Amino acid sequence: MSERTATLKEDISRVEVMAVKDIRPAAEALRDIAWERAKLRVAVADNIASKHPLMDEDGDVLASTVFGWNGPNERWWADTRLALSSPLPRACRYESEPFWVNADGFRTRQPNRYLEAIDLSNFEKRALGKASIVIPVHLPFGQIGIATYSVVDQDRTDLSAEYDEHADELYILTHRFVAGCVKALRKRQWLPADSQLTKREVECLRWASIGKTDKEISMILGRSHATVRFHIQNAGEKLDAVNRSQTIFKAAQLGYLGYAA
Repeated sequence: MSERTATLKEDISRVEVMAVKDIRPAAEALRDIAWERAKLRVAVADNIASKHPLMDEDGDVLASTVFGWNGPNERWWADTRLALSSPLPRACRYESEPFWVNADGFRTRQPNRYLEAIDLSNFEKRALGKASIVIPVHLPFGQIGIATYSVVDQDRTDLSAEYDEHADELYILTHRFVAGCVKALRKRQWLPADSQLTKREVECLRWASIGKTDKEISMILGRSHATVRFHIQNAGEKLDAVNRSQTIFKAAQLGYLGYAA
């Protein structure tokens, strides 16, 4: 085992979260690792769709008490509109691999035309910095977390060296930390356990998810109207859904309705 591999393995154990009490020390470890490796400053959110910031066991906001985002115009975690207005969390809806970004554009290892369409005007104000390495964290049930890593020198706009050297390991560490936090903090079971849909149920729901009626689906699949309705209703019962819309939503959260690029 190489020295770097051994160090990464040790760092993974430092950011591991098995219970709520582990969140703060793991956050402190992630902060320290990013600084020790590349003098990078961390910002983390476990859910870009939530207005509630990530907190420790005592209810303290990690962005403030651990990661130090308290300066003028730095309290991104207190702005509930940021996830909708900032290009960084928006990009995480379309990209699952690490990338870095500045006002001139997104840099990914593979082209992503969705990122090319994102407006980067007034970038520094909307992204709270001139450049960041961004780690998307795609989790079960459609939840998306995010971590950004930025340099202290606000005049730096090129993070290509840090990205090439550290992005993959930061992805591993960030994903382990955020996923652990989410599991430790989850108090409610949103979906039935081990809900397995049949091939025909999935086919019907995929067509329904793009707006097709039962009659249209029956013509597409060569099945009766009643058969299509039966499959969709049966899927709803398996997913504990109250109506057609929620059936489609829950099936999408479980990854049944994904489409090819």
